[in-house]
Amino acid sequence: MIEITLLGTGSPMIDPNRAGPSTLVGSGDQIFLVDCGRGVLMRAAAVGVGAGNITALLLTHLHSDHITDLSDVITTRWVTTFAPTPLPIIGPPGTKAVVEATLAALAPDISYRIGHHADITEPPSIQVHEYTQGQVWDAGGVRITAAPTDHRPVEPTLAFRFDTSDASAVLAGDTVPCTSLDALASGADALVHTAIRADLVEQIPVQRLRDILDYHSSVEQAAATAARAGVGTLVLTHYVPPLVPGQEDQWRALAAKEFSGPVEIGNDLLRVTLPAAPRT
Repeated sequence: MIEITLLGTGSPMIDPNRAGPSTLVGSGDQIFLVDCGRGVLMRAAAVGVGAGNITALLLTHLHSDHITDLSDVITTRWVTTFAPTPLPIIGPPGTKAVVEATLAALAPDISYRIGHHADITEPPSIQVHEYTQGQVWDAGGVRITAAPTDHRPVEPTLAFRFDTSDASAVLAGDTVPCTSLDALASGADALVHTAIRADLVEQIPVQRLRDILDYHSSVEQAAATAARAGVGTLVLTHYVPPLVPGQEDQWRALAAKEFSGPVEIGNDLLRVTLPAAPRT
């Protein structure tokens, strides 16, 4: 079984009701955090997950909105675990440099805490693993595979596929349609895909904001990816513009133009369990 929880369904556009991009993927006693946007640990706390419970942190890419709370994840895990508990961080090339820079920024705080607490004698322990594709995890009945996506000029960027004995899920991250994502998602029970309302963004009279159209998938494009890959359920997240309550059916209608399966759209903390129960 795989349980997906959308911790943060927001984007760089501030929404008081949505945390930044972040998703929990749980199976058995393992809990994986994919991306760590603003407010991630507050949302995780709402479902009973603390920084110390995270098996590994996976980063789809290094855009600021997806790593805003990296320092919080590192620090909170460090000060709330009472035995050496290295945090595996899996991401694209460049992840190690970002982690090192984050630890450098935290250097004063780290020194304060080591000086204050007799039982804290070492800085946070982080194990960074950089990948561009291939298997990135295989333990405890969970296998995770990465594939490159297309979010240029941001590169490299990754999507992750989670496989267990009875379920599979793919988290696409930010991307336009690409064959590598189609292949990774082929036959998955669920595809979690970021999406923008191109019809609304096109009307924004600011070129900088309209620029996002060329490296994100529209709702229709995300749905077409789901259809090509033959996935069971499409889960939309990272809503741009922010999803206004009451507009969910508009988003579903756009997705239905390309994908005939179930489409999950909702607020932070939306939970999807796989394999899905049969519909009656």
